[in-house]
Amino acid sequence: MLAETDRLDRLVADLLLLARADDHAHTLRREDVDLDDLLLDDARRLRAAGVEVSVHAPPVRVTGDGPGLHRAIRNLTDNAVLHGGRHVTLSLRPDGPVAVVEVADDGEGIPSAMRDRVFDRFVRLDDSRERSAGGTGLGLPIAREIARAHGGDLRVGESAVGTRMVLTLPRDTPAESGPVTPAGRQARPRPAIGS
Repeated sequence: MLAETDRLDRLVADLLLLARADDHAHTLRREDVDLDDLLLDDARRLRAAGVEVSVHAPPVRVTGDGPGLHRAIRNLTDNAVLHGGRHVTLSLRPDGPVAVVEVADDGEGIPSAMRDRVFDRFVRLDDSRERSAGGTGLGLPIAREIARAHGGDLRVGESAVGTRMVLTLPRDTPAESGPVTPAGRQARPRPAIGS
């Protein structure tokens, strides 16, 4: 019963976050966030759970919502573990004005025809309908919403093996006071992403 209650709590929190996104009223905390620290923390979490992880994460800092960005990265790594094979690769690099985070697995991969559809809510590519066999289909849509609220994006990258998710974030985001929408317009106050 406790496991089911936790699952329902996470589902309600995910639905509330997406409802805020639909209302274009994300409130982003504006703070310095070391993306390399987020990746290294998540790599430790995965290794503690028995997952084989490779990491390449030189120091890269962005301005944004730390808890929200942590949630986006965790959603990507959880998805890689859930649908991947035996190994997850995390990488980070600066690329001009953006930071690029890549999460790759060695699973079966996503068919090219489904690459946009995986960002639709409640979409699950596995054939099973059992709860234990997959997630809710909200992890990737939430990660993309968080990326876009920061002025970045999330997409499926090309990969010879498995799936490679590519998260891009602006490296130099001007500090703004108050809530912003994904397009940068001012909006009415709401609870922060990740809370």
